Amino acid sequence: MIMANSVIRGFRGLTRFSGRDTRAQFWPFAALVIVTVFLAGAVAMSWAMEPMFREMARFAAEHPEAATVHSAPGQYSVSIDAGHPDAPQMDFSRFFGVLVAMVAAAVALLAAAVARRLHDSNRRGWWGLMPLPFIAFSMTAFAVMMKDFMADPEPNLGLFLAALTSNLLYLASLGVLIVLLCLTGTDGPNRFGDKSSD
Repeated sequence: MIMANSVIRGFRGLTRFSGRDTRAQFWPFAALVIVTVFLAGAVAMSWAMEPMFREMARFAAEHPEAATVHSAPGQYSVSIDAGHPDAPQMDFSRFFGVLVAMVAAAVALLAAAVARRLHDSNRRGWWGLMPLPFIAFSMTAFAVMMKDFMADPEPNLGLFLAALTSNLLYLASLGVLIVLLCLTGTDGPNRFGDKSSD
């Protein structure tokens, strides 16, 4: 019952950035959102990657001399000679579209709840934005790297190192944010209001 109330409270408060949420009010809602976004993302990723897999299978069937197909129970892989003049050009735009949509959905659904949870420990909700610049840069850099790699197999090491650094900073800032979200709230009123009772 408490879990269901927390989830309902979370959805009702999608645009309410004021007030406070206890750990018991925040975590069931956050867990449901994260699991739902990842499950929907997994389904959407199969849709996003299907045209590339279909194109590679077509190429392998039409040009067996330029492709290696491995097939075993529960396993299937296709390797193609990218130097072949008819080799398919991989389009990752759907993949990155799904990735951006997953991150945007998680942020939109969790933003207000994260702010209220941070308020409970007397911290401003802006702390919840810590990981966002790093994941935005990493996703953008990865998209550029994949596009460059399709045009020229020589990797851009500067961009790779910048993306790697950004990913490490993202993980560190996400870890700090999770710790802040796990902290006990302040007893009694704080600058963000009284402790929530519902």
